[in-house]
Amino acid sequence: MNFRQGALLVGAISLVSAPTLAQGGQPDSVVYVLSAASRFDVKTGKAGLLGFAGHAHVVRASGFTGRVVYYPNAAPESRVEIDVPADSLAVLETSDTADVRKITQAMRTEVLRVDQYPVISFVSASVTPSSDGFHVQGRLTLAGQTRDVSCDIRTEIGADTLRATGSFSVKQTDFGIRPYRGGPAGTVRVADRVTFSFDAVGVRVPEP
Repeated sequence: MNFRQGALLVGAISLVSAPTLAQGGQPDSVVYVLSAASRFDVKTGKAGLLGFAGHAHVVRASGFTGRVVYYPNAAPESRVEIDVPADSLAVLETSDTADVRKITQAMRTEVLRVDQYPVISFVSASVTPSSDGFHVQGRLTLAGQTRDVSCDIRTEIGADTLRATGSFSVKQTDFGIRPYRGGPAGTVRVADRVTFSFDAVGVRVPEP
């Protein structure tokens, strides 16, 4: 599945009746819009995406948009769409320092090249029910390159909310990103593989 975040909407949404089969026997869908309670992170090891700072980092998206179209009576027909503005990604630290700002800027300009590729997106291709949720395969677009990714997602589906958690990892080089190498005599190197993790909360859109 994968990543890029725009304003996860929160609001009082009225409860609606359980979905029924549409005319012709096709299942009705239930639409959930991502709320601001959602979280999308990129996690690195000591030599991860931002390893040139010398220690592990969590990069968090502060903006995103997305929706889940869920078919209760035909789950494989469900789909997921998420967009995250690349320039909304920032290093998550306990304090805002000059070093943290420098790292965030380097990530945006040298790694993600946000001027050229302003959006990170994920669109599902298949959704398969599993014992505790779904196995989702889809297309992740990062730094202008699109690749197939897959993820096992744990879900909780309520009357008016949906919650999905999971993680998956990718190699930067698969997306045309050259892992960073710098520091004195090039001694600081960036690991190729990074992990995306998410805790997505969706609120149900009232039926028209």
